[in-house]
Amino acid sequence: MTASKSAIATCLLLLFASSAAGMPGSGPDGTAASASCPSAFTPQSQESEGKVTIGGKRIVYRAVIGTLVVHPKGWVEGVPCPTPVAKMTGATLPAEAAMSYVAYFKQGNNAGIRPIVFLFNGGPGSSTVWLHMGAFGPRRVVTNDDSHTPPAPYQVVANDDSLLDAGDLVFIDAPGTGFGRIAGKDKEKAFWGVDADAHAFAAFIQAFLTKYKRWNSPKFLFGESYGTTRSAVLSNILQSDHNIDLNGIIMLSQILSFDLSTGGSEANPGNDMPYILTLPTFAATAWYHHKLPDQSGDIEAVIERAKAFAMGPYMAALARGNGLAEAERQNIATGLHNLTGLPVAYVLKANLRVSGGEFEKTLQADSDTTTGRLDSRFSGPTMDPLSKNAQYDPQSAAISSAYVSAFNNYARQTLKYGGDGPFYPGASVFKFWDFKHKQPGARFAFPGALNVMPDLAAAMKYNPRLKILLTGGYFDLATPFYEGLYEMAQLPIQDRLKDNISYRYYPSGHMIYAHMPSLKALHDDVAALIEKTVAGEREGS
Repeated sequence: MTASKSAIATCLLLLFASSAAGMPGSGPDGTAASASCPSAFTPQSQESEGKVTIGGKRIVYRAVIGTLVVHPKGWVEGVPCPTPVAKMTGATLPAEAAMSYVAYFKQGNNAGIRPIVFLFNGGPGSSTVWLHMGAFGPRRVVTNDDSHTPPAPYQVVANDDSLLDAGDLVFIDAPGTGFGRIAGKDKEKAFWGVDADAHAFAAFIQAFLTKYKRWNSPKFLFGESYGTTRSAVLSNILQSDHNIDLNGIIMLSQILSFDLSTGGSEANPGNDMPYILTLPTFAATAWYHHKLPDQSGDIEAVIERAKAFAMGPYMAALARGNGLAEAERQNIATGLHNLTGLPVAYVLKANLRVSGGEFEKTLQADSDTTTGRLDSRFSGPTMDPLSKNAQYDPQSAAISSAYVSAFNNYARQTLKYGGDGPFYPGASVFKFWDFKHKQPGARFAFPGALNVMPDLAAAMKYNPRLKILLTGGYFDLATPFYEGLYEMAQLPIQDRLKDNISYRYYPSGHMIYAHMPSLKALHDDVAALIEKTVAGEREGS
């Protein structure tokens, strides 16, 4: 396992203080005139074997868990250290990241050209324990469908919905999460930012393809939440900067333009699209919890009514702002009440604009119950009945312990990795995270709200054969499904590229795999995309 940062610093200081004078090419001041910088990390790996049955077929696989070492953009191997070696510590070494991963390779012939899927969660600053233990790994943790999962012991079972039947899988943890670590001078700046993060993932994928001889495999990205943001930036970097064309990208719970997010939308007056795009999810949620004045129709019918109202009367009314007549204001408030179950008086007090946090707190306020954010099918006791917004997410509270506990046990007991070292489900990146992003063709990084739609558009134009599958859950209040649809409709691409995008939606939330029927459907949809895409490339169609 990787040593702690303090131990790294101490070891390096002692090592180079004692040997600097004898290093080849070192000058009288202790500098290394020609020696390359020392590394804080060494790649690690541990292999094992397993088997899983998917669709009635038994698959024997090799599992590899470990770390690969990556560097920030601009790092060149062999460049001399700029700092006197004798004074080197963990704080002055160039920044490095040991990014942790778990890979699964199906045993058999033609392994080198089998499809390979790189999967990652979002955050930013999240490990990929969620996709690994909940969706597509060969083992998954069992959690309750829409209520709090009881504390340990947790049940881990063979996952007959693993994606290992469609391709080899690589679950990648973001820098500083999982069993990975970051170190060196300005390490947070080097890896915690939109562009820095994408470059780290690009470096990881290059290193992985080389280490495991997979350069000729069909390549797919699977990103969830902020992982979709990363996928847009990463796909453009891989293809245009590193000549690594992708076969496909699967977007789960997409967010590409942060101006469209309902989180904090009240702080951005004049931009009403978050309220409009979230309304179908509000309606689905109110329907699920039996809060609609009229519960008739299935969820699809309810969503269609909400879409029509959102993009018609609601959008027109919000565009008029303070110029909206009082009678029309009352009509819109009544319409919102009919679609959300929220009291008319509350909607009027909110100026017809209810944020996600307000909705979560208010929908079931009559029973002091808070509605889930990541999955609004979930509910939990309200922390503070007098608060304006929800103060926690009941779905996160309901399943996080199960995922983290199950993976810790699985990694250490089954994969035989981790020792006594900590596993970090996530890292507190937000006080360091640099949201400035240099869009394709731009001269500098834009300091405004993040929008990576141009990156995905550029990737699709650079590689016109790139296929996109957009997936989402009807009960996702973190990245509402209608927001993803709207983003794709606004992509600056040619009409002929629109056919490269397909869409699938499920009666679940942000982590759609938390709902078993949705997990099965997701598996089938993703496997079909991979199979169809690879078959098309082999036939040249």
